[in-house]
Amino acid sequence: MKNSFALVAAFTAGVSAFAPASISSNNVASLNSVFDDYEGAIDYRCKKFEFDPLKLSETYAPWVPFFREAELRHGRTAMLAVLGYIAADNFRLPGEMYSFENVPRAVDAHDALIANGPNLQVVAWIGLFDLVITAPAIGALNEGREPGDFGWTFVAPDTAEGFKKKRESELLNGRLAMIAIGGIATQTVLSGHGFPYV
Repeated sequence: MKNSFALVAAFTAGVSAFAPASISSNNVASLNSVFDDYEGAIDYRCKKFEFDPLKLSETYAPWVPFFREAELRHGRTAMLAVLGYIAADNFRLPGEMYSFENVPRAVDAHDALIANGPNLQVVAWIGLFDLVITAPAIGALNEGREPGDFGWTFVAPDTAEGFKKKRESELLNGRLAMIAIGGIATQTVLSGHGFPYV
């Protein structure tokens, strides 16, 4: 009898994990305002598009600035990656290890340059960048820094409306580039050709 009571108690205690969580009014307020606080709740047609199917802005409301920082950083990196991937199929750095004979396609560069050693330098420089720039920038989000703002406003538009439009353009271009770099890499591997990947 004791064993069956212990089993029933154990099973009923686990059932509460599947019960809906109560949402405080603070979480609801942050959910309603997350799309109001940040640019980018638009689609490629500049229509309103509030996409959060996993409800991350509700579940992890304090992390929303970090999510935006990550989206901006990945978008900026993807925009550079698209440009770099296309450029690497057409131009090379001087040196035998970077020549078209040693690395015929950009997709082959990873394996070829690991064998020759320069990719360790790339990893070291990215690690240093993350340590010196990214870690303090993420910490500054708690102190009121806008996600993605590194203070490089010398090319920023003068008006607030122009700045908002520029940020929306950056988000949309970054989102497109994140999809594009995956498509470029996939098409290169499937087709066996470099740019224009057909």
